[in-house]
Parts: sequence; structure tokens; C-alpha cells
Amino acid sequence: MAVPIISVVKGVSILGVSVILVAVIVRTIHFSRPKVHVQECKAIDADFISLDERRLSHFQEALRFQTISWGPGKYETEELRRLGDYIINAYPTIHKESPYVEWERVNNYSLLYHVKGSNAQLRPYLLMSHLDVVPISDPDVWDAPAFSGKIQDGFIYGRGSIDVKQTAMGIMEALEYLLIHNQRPERSFFVAFGHDEEVHGHDGAHFLAKRITEKGITELEYISDEGMPITHGIVAGVNNPLASVGVVEKGQVVLKLSVKGKPGHSSIPTKESTIGILARAVERLESNPLPSMLGQGAEKDMFEIIAREANIFQRILLANIWLFKPAISWFLSLKPTTNALIRTVTSVTMFNAGVKVNVLPSYAEAYVNHRVHPAQTIKEVIEYDRKIIGDDRVEIEISSVTDPHPTAGYGENDFGFQVLKTSINQLWPNVVVGPGIMVGNTDTRHYLNFTKDVYRFSPTYMVPGDPERFHGNNERISVKNYEQVINFYYHLMRNSDQAGVSPIHKPHEEF
Repeated sequence: MAVPIISVVKGVSILGVSVILVAVIVRTIHFSRPKVHVQECKAIDADFISLDERRLSHFQEALRFQTISWGPGKYETEELRRLGDYIINAYPTIHKESPYVEWERVNNYSLLYHVKGSNAQLRPYLLMSHLDVVPISDPDVWDAPAFSGKIQDGFIYGRGSIDVKQTAMGIMEALEYLLIHNQRPERSFFVAFGHDEEVHGHDGAHFLAKRITEKGITELEYISDEGMPITHGIVAGVNNPLASVGVVEKGQVVLKLSVKGKPGHSSIPTKESTIGILARAVERLESNPLPSMLGQGAEKDMFEIIAREANIFQRILLANIWLFKPAISWFLSLKPTTNALIRTVTSVTMFNAGVKVNVLPSYAEAYVNHRVHPAQTIKEVIEYDRKIIGDDRVEIEISSVTDPHPTAGYGENDFGFQVLKTSINQLWPNVVVGPGIMVGNTDTRHYLNFTKDVYRFSPTYMVPGDPERFHGNNERISVKNYEQVINFYYHLMRNSDQAGVSPIHKPHEEF
């Protein structure tokens, strides 16, 4: 007797659903949190660097220098010079006494250090930061003066306290401590502080990288620069703090859109103006975002790590991105901060047209800034825009372009990532560490010829409300967190001495 086709179809459908359900359950169960075997560095340990009055005052004083960058080639040179002088005088072991350190000012205001290790067989690494800050938009709304370094309710206030004088001064304190105790590192390393990172680094980082090359260095083991912070309570449904280490940086392309026409009198307008044509093109771009790249970049691995910490509903979704990608993409697209992680974003930043209220404009132009997801190419983004605009009267020109950076290694055997991860968990043992995408741009663009293993992480601890302080009002860091910053960089230096990575923190009893 023949089996009815409809019964076969139902059977196949039930089987398919069952297979998918089993796969979802298995993957969800699989995403349990792995144990962190790193031993915590505690304040009672012999090699823990306490934040005494002298170290604290160094940081406060650094925040008082108004080292503002206003635009490319336009920055507060006298303040930068004075800050450089202060750093040189504040750390005499680094600058005058240690036989292991060569240092110099580069292009007048940037600082470069070469710390010479005892083992020439180990590839050197690079620690980066920068000395300049962005302007203050509204000083009257700050709880403490923006360039005061004032301590209030356990927080140190000042422009640059989280972007990123805390890392520059933290590195200096850690290195001074290392050298005072006569600890010559095994692995050589460089420290580079640019002076114009906030305006693309063409006068600072560009020349610092060139100077490292002139020293005969062609390869670096890894590079550590500013990047994403430790966040706690910001991702809904996740109880533990998260540290997303930027293993790749978005690219950027700025496009100039323009429309040309004929001038005329406003009393006899044409059917379409140059402004109207261009405005419709811009509206199409904003209404049709580029597709989600979720699952095609490092953010996939970070979301899967988050799944281990999330509630059961979120764990089911994030552990099975292969199945729930549309729903997850829709949800992440609701917030600008998470939307930027999963796609190339579109920002219309300038629109210019018209010369007089009664004259039809013969020309209109707009600038569109795309931050390009590493899974896409610049060419693909431009072709997408051209298709969405769908109007040959709109001319598209490339104003500037930076390709997405190569993705650094973040596996179990990738030294740079693992040494950062170990150092993070020695100071914050309950923090979940994973790879992520850096949505902004840093000075690392000038160093990519040395290595692809570039990591963007700032040891800054943030809770809800803190991310808005970046380039915003009331920039601050807690006193406790700054102490952690110093100890993070000290442990990073010590951990980088190893040929491989040891997860164990061993206090140095000789202190």
C-alpha cells in the first residue's frame, strides 16, 4: 500500500524540526562558563603597587595640562611640551638612571621609549597611549573643573582621565616601579605616546612608527593600545563584568555626494532642485542600512562568550546565532552602540547648498561617513550606496578611505591575546574576556606593518552612565580603578617576559 505524500512531508518536517531542536539544546548546554584558572593579584601581595600620594599626584598633575587637539596640525603645543617635561622629571629612574632604557622626544611632542630586555631571541612588543585630549564643550556642567584632577566622592575628574592619560601614566608608574626594583625585563619592549591621536596621529604616531623602523625593528610580537573598557551592568541579562579586547578595527570611507544643476530664480522653480535630489539620496541611505554582518566577524565569538554568562533565554539565542541571526540582528540594531558592532554604519555628517534665499542652487553636496565592518570591503560599500541611491545625477566621490584592519589572533596559542587575558584576570578574576570589534579608530593604523596582532583594550572599569563620559562631560575614573590600571600594566610587562603564557600570578618575594 502506497504511503500518502502528505504523510511523508509531515514526517520529514517533524524530523527536520527535531534535528534543529536537538542542535539548539546541545549548543546551549555546551555554552557553559569555562573555569578561569588565573590566580588573582591581591593588594596584600608583595608586588602589588599601591596608589600612594606621590603616584596619585603624578596622575592628577598630568590631567591639569590642557593638551587639546583642535584639528590636524592644530594642537596646544606649549601644553604638550610642558606635559612632556613633567613626565620626564616625575620618573627619574626611567629617564636618567636606568641603563636599560633609551628614550627620546619625537617630532617635538611625542615620547618614545625602548626598554632593552636581556633575551634578544624574544620579539619585542609595543605599549601605546597618547597625550592629547579632545576639547571641552560645556565646562559649566562639570561636577569638578575639567582640568583640575580633583578627587570627589572617590573619583578623579579631568579631561583625559579615561581617554587616555590614565593608560599613559599607568604605564609610566609600572615601568618606574619595575626599574626601581632592578628588574631588567627578558623581552624588550617599546612604549610610544603620540601627541595628536585625536586628530589622526599624522604628526605623532606616524613619526613614532617611523622611528621604531629606523631602530631596525621590522616585527613586533604584539601591540597593545587603547580600546574598549571593562563593562559591568551594561549588557542586560549578564551579571559578570565583560572585557571585550578589540582584535580588529573598523575601516572608514568618507564619500562626497554632489548634484549639479542650473541656477535660477525662486519665482520660477524647476520641478526638482539640486537640494531635493540630494536630500532624497541621503534619505534612501539612512532608510536602508547596510546588511548585518553578524556571524562573519570577531563579534560572533564575543557574543558566544556572553552567552555563557547570560540568562537562559539569551543563552539559547546567542549560542545559536546560525539559527537566530535575523532576530538577534534586529534586536541589536535597536541601539546605536550594538548596531555598530554588527554592520557598516552610515552617518551623514555635512550638507551644503544654496547661496541666497531667492536663488535656486546650482550645486548641492553632502558627506557620508561609513565605518566599515571588517567582513566588508570599501568597494562593496560604495557599490551598495550607488544601488540604493539609484540616481545617476548624484555623483559619488571618495573623500578619504581607511581599510578595515587585519584581525589579530585570539586563540589559545596567540601570545598577545592570552597575555592580555591573563593580566586582566589577575586584576579582575571575575571578568569575562573575549574578542571584539573596535568601532572607532586609533593610532594603531600607523603600526600595522609591524604585526597583525594588535589589541585595543583600556583597563578602565565602567558601569551604566560611564560610556557617555568618553569625549563628554564629567570624565572621571575611580581612585581604585587607577590603582588597578597601574597594576595591570605592571603584570602585562611581567607576563610578556615569558616565551609562553603562564596563568599563575607569583608574587615576587624579594620585594
